[in-house]
Amino acid sequence: MKVPVSILTMVELAICSLAGLAQTNPPAAEVPDSGPALAATNSPAQGGTVIPLIVMDEVPLTDAIGNLARQAGLNYLMDPKLGYGQPGPDGRIVPQPSVSLRWENITAEQALNALLNNHNLQLVEDPKSRIARVSLKDPAALPPLMTRIIQLRYASPTNMLLSVQAALSDKRGRVLPDVRTSQLVVIATEADLEEAGRLIERLDSPTKQVLIEARLMETSVNPTTSKGVDWTGTLQGQNIYFGNGTMSGTSTTTSPGSSTTTLPGGRVISSAGGSGTSTILSSVLGTGGLGWNTAGGFSPATGFLNADGVHAVLSFLNTYTETKIISCPRTVTLDNDTATIEVGTMFPIVNTTAGTVNVSGGSQITYSNLTVRLEVTPRISANHFVQLKVSPRIVRLGDQVKTTVGDAVNVVYEFNKREMNTTVMIPSGNTLVMGGLVEDDIVKGNTKVPILGDIPGLGLLFRNDTKSRTKSNLIVFLTPTIIDDHDFQPTTTRYLQTPVPTQDSLEPDWSAWDSGQPKSWTKSKKEPPTSPYDDSAVTPPSPKVPALPN
Repeated sequence: MKVPVSILTMVELAICSLAGLAQTNPPAAEVPDSGPALAATNSPAQGGTVIPLIVMDEVPLTDAIGNLARQAGLNYLMDPKLGYGQPGPDGRIVPQPSVSLRWENITAEQALNALLNNHNLQLVEDPKSRIARVSLKDPAALPPLMTRIIQLRYASPTNMLLSVQAALSDKRGRVLPDVRTSQLVVIATEADLEEAGRLIERLDSPTKQVLIEARLMETSVNPTTSKGVDWTGTLQGQNIYFGNGTMSGTSTTTSPGSSTTTLPGGRVISSAGGSGTSTILSSVLGTGGLGWNTAGGFSPATGFLNADGVHAVLSFLNTYTETKIISCPRTVTLDNDTATIEVGTMFPIVNTTAGTVNVSGGSQITYSNLTVRLEVTPRISANHFVQLKVSPRIVRLGDQVKTTVGDAVNVVYEFNKREMNTTVMIPSGNTLVMGGLVEDDIVKGNTKVPILGDIPGLGLLFRNDTKSRTKSNLIVFLTPTIIDDHDFQPTTTRYLQTPVPTQDSLEPDWSAWDSGQPKSWTKSKKEPPTSPYDDSAVTPPSPKVPALPN
């Protein structure tokens, strides 16, 4: 059916007037603050002015395409293969379909694409000439691939790669991450691009943060007591000697070519040579000993019993030691990220190496951590709960231990280590008291002289009682708090706007009394600048220009 020109003109004027109205008074639309930023690279512009109303009634298809393309600002041409209004192979004129539609609040480009899809047509744009061609769709052809660059705001491209790739239904599609700019390059069909955009909008959200406050209280109590008289020095390991010295023999020469050897006990053996006898006896006093000489008898002539003497230790003393160490680490970490706090001392340990033949020995220093270490991994659950994987550890220096390796005696340190590994669930802002590590050692000892130490009353002089106790406890308090946006406070700073200092000098509150430099009592000239930024000494002052007469 042939449509009068007046009707086409009215439709065109209606579309133009509505488009003009939309351009002059566009409806206010809120742009959501969340969601990925999309940019097409090989498709017509996705934006455009929203037209409130588009109405067509029995309009030829080519005229409708032309009106919508003009409103969308597209340069186009019709594919000659369409043949609308031209003779076909049988000589008959190919009829042109009519369009009747009513659309509201869509752009001209969206209307054009919908119209083409409804009549099995497609719009292919030439990237060089920027002219689009309207042609028939190939039923066997696969949907064209499009490229879209998606800017991520919170998530990492490598973390989003697998999720977006799995959402593409067409196996020809690909997802490429750009770590430098935090962007994803998605190559897929138009339907897959829309699905990927919705998926990324849901996943690209800010990660919650958790404030971890911990309090590690470590207490140690060590009372000891020792009362009584300890006779260990007298009755244990008493050294007794008979005599007043240790005899030793020497060798002397009596004449040329002859020699004598004095054996222990005083016997002298003479070698060949001249005759003569020489006896030299020496004794070391204090160790006891007795010598026998066949010529002179006992030597020394007088002997007696020698002992160490009497030793006793009187003890009547109580001691008490109490230690309390409180550590309060605090940190902020992302959800499902591990936070580690370690505070303490690096204790040096010297490792020596014995030398071998033609190889000298050496030493090497290693360090052990005498620290308080807290390792926490939070995971935010439903209902404002926080699941924590906690691992506190405390390492302290212990006593010295002697070890014998071969013939060498080594003194090494022992380390007291206390550690817990657990997983707990805590409501946000609440405190959990974790089970403490309690250690209680009680040692009792008694030393007495047999029989004498059992006498009532008098036995206290022959008995010594000792008792010691070491009690330690470790209690861990944990408080996780989910951080909200209103917990942050903006801070203004002018650090970047601060000018570079022009000189290096002491602060004004340092007077001559506080400074170690000698004060000069004479007026001296200005010293050269001490800083490369001080140019006051090399920049001459600006000369005064006399005022001109009026």
